[in-house]
Amino acid sequence: MKKLLFILALISFSSNAQTARGVKIGYIDMEYILEKVPDYAEANNQLEQKAQKWKQEIEVKKTEITKLKDALKTERVLLTKELIEEREEEIAHLDKELLDYQEKRFGPKGDLIIQKSVLVKPIQDQIFTIVQDVAEQRKYDFIFDKSSDLTMLFAAQKYDISDFVVKKLTASQKREEMSKKQLKALEAKEALEEGVEENPAFTERQRILEEKKLAREKLIEERKLANEQKKADAAEKRKKLLEERDAKKNGTVIENKTSEDKKESDKKEDVKDSDEEKVTSEEKKPTPAEIRQKAIDERNKKLEERKKALEEKKKKIAEDKEAAKKAKETKTETENKD
Repeated sequence: MKKLLFILALISFSSNAQTARGVKIGYIDMEYILEKVPDYAEANNQLEQKAQKWKQEIEVKKTEITKLKDALKTERVLLTKELIEEREEEIAHLDKELLDYQEKRFGPKGDLIIQKSVLVKPIQDQIFTIVQDVAEQRKYDFIFDKSSDLTMLFAAQKYDISDFVVKKLTASQKREEMSKKQLKALEAKEALEEGVEENPAFTERQRILEEKKLAREKLIEERKLANEQKKADAAEKRKKLLEERDAKKNGTVIENKTSEDKKESDKKEDVKDSDEEKVTSEEKKPTPAEIRQKAIDERNKKLEERKKALEEKKKKIAEDKEAAKKAKETKTETENKD
């Protein structure tokens, strides 16, 4: 809370000091960016496999200790005092070894934390460099990290530059494998794209054109489906007429429609076709607002999925911490008994 108040005070001060242009703020989601880096994802997956292997080893050791404790409890009445003390010392020694192993692998200074730091640091350094470049180019006053200890109660999506940072990071990795000619072409393309992004009028025109294109494609698809349906109905009607004609020639028709009934039926069919054509022609085209709302809904869905994955990750970390806490409590109880 103190951090948030301090940041708000900074923003207020900057706003008063820069009334000429206002304060420009952006934010990134470090966890989201790291997930988008292929090298990090692969290395992190390997690290997770190591962690699972360590956990299995811990469970095996726990099972062995539990078996020794149960055996001692069962045979205690048959053993001498010296044998009981010897087995208790062995169990205590194994308990201590288990706690030391847990601390070595999953402790605050354990292998998991160290290897994660080694894995993340080079990529984080690249991201920090890119963020600084973006801040200078686009004249940001503040750029926050949404996944840090800072509590962001609300952040509008338009201030999220995570995808832009991912794009820059991917491009910088590609640069290392490019020739001078390819590198020059890539830089020219990026400069053009950045100029387009900084031009709101051009971006708005692109958005409107994209919406019109989607609406036109949808209308064409609807017309195509309507025409196919009409063809299918016409084919079915012709098939029925041919069957009735063949049946009449072969003398297998028991009851025939009168001419008036046939006319009435044809009239109803014509009215039905006319109504279908009218409904098809009068179908409303999707408005730009509806298309824009659909895009917003899809973006919100992705954000919810990302939030859910983050919550699962935090839950897993909490479970690991709880396991370590229980292990320490077990150690304390053992030492108190001794």
